[in-house]
Amino acid sequence: MSAAAVTLSVAGVVGFSPAVSAADEVNIYSYRQPELIKPLLDAFTNETGIKTNVVFASKGLAERMQAEGENSPADVLMTVDIGRLQGAKDLGVTQPVSNDIINANIPENLRDPEGHWFGLTTRARIIYASKDRVEDENITYEDLADEKWKGRICTRSGQHVYSIGLFASMVAHHGAEETEKWLEAVRDNLARKPTGNDRAQVKSIYAGECDIALGNTYYMGKMETNEKDPEQKEWAKSVRILFPNTEERGTHVNISGVVMAKHAPNAENALKLMEFLSSAEAQQIYAAENFEYPVIKGAEASDRVKAWGDFKADPISLDVIAKNRKTASELVDRVGFDEGPAS
Repeated sequence: MSAAAVTLSVAGVVGFSPAVSAADEVNIYSYRQPELIKPLLDAFTNETGIKTNVVFASKGLAERMQAEGENSPADVLMTVDIGRLQGAKDLGVTQPVSNDIINANIPENLRDPEGHWFGLTTRARIIYASKDRVEDENITYEDLADEKWKGRICTRSGQHVYSIGLFASMVAHHGAEETEKWLEAVRDNLARKPTGNDRAQVKSIYAGECDIALGNTYYMGKMETNEKDPEQKEWAKSVRILFPNTEERGTHVNISGVVMAKHAPNAENALKLMEFLSSAEAQQIYAAENFEYPVIKGAEASDRVKAWGDFKADPISLDVIAKNRKTASELVDRVGFDEGPAS
């Protein structure tokens, strides 16, 4: 591979030349857009002298690694959500990493017990509440089943990985039977069929279509700073963030994370990158760029993120969440969650 990676754009994918081991390079497959990780990777290169080459795609990278097999150029895969991280492990495209620095920096509940994936930042699955129509200051996930919210809740598809993560946490805490009843009640409290992304739910609150919605914290930052579509700033101003269950077990959180590729041609450099990603310096850069929360103790979130308020994160292991995802998905289908309220 050349000292400067060749970059091209084909069907939304940024790529580089075929894999060879290089003493001063590391190859990254990323589901996160290049501009979101560039400041992080620039800092890594400045500190280590190791160049970073990035392949970006919105989907299919883990499957691509599987198809490439031993010829894959990927050293690490960066992605979001425990479902996608565990999915890479299940596809057999990761290798375990046992490293004292990484293990000391990343909390045990945010990394795979076998070392196949590691959390880098967290995002909370919160409630967006209308400033004009919702007076409640505390709403639990369980409260979403209360009839007082009938016709007042918006959410994205129940089968989306972000939703499944939350529902899997409910299975872990309450069991499948109670979670099924809860999903049925939440379904019947929906204002409409689940549709759109998390920002679309806030838009619906702004438009008066619903009063509360489920979403990830970082979307607030994306809306508050959106210069290309300034209307989103108005959407954001119409809601406030509530952290469910923060006075009890804690608010459900998920992660962005990293894995080392099974056939990493630059495994030594990949490990150096992973160590760097777990450091306080990298955590603060990465979290600030993505409006997320650092996982390392002592690293602080950005001022914008801190302005949303303090909360207690659910300490449950994300490995437990991963193990309950299949059940959660089956329950979503069983209750017809994505069909919307029962007539």
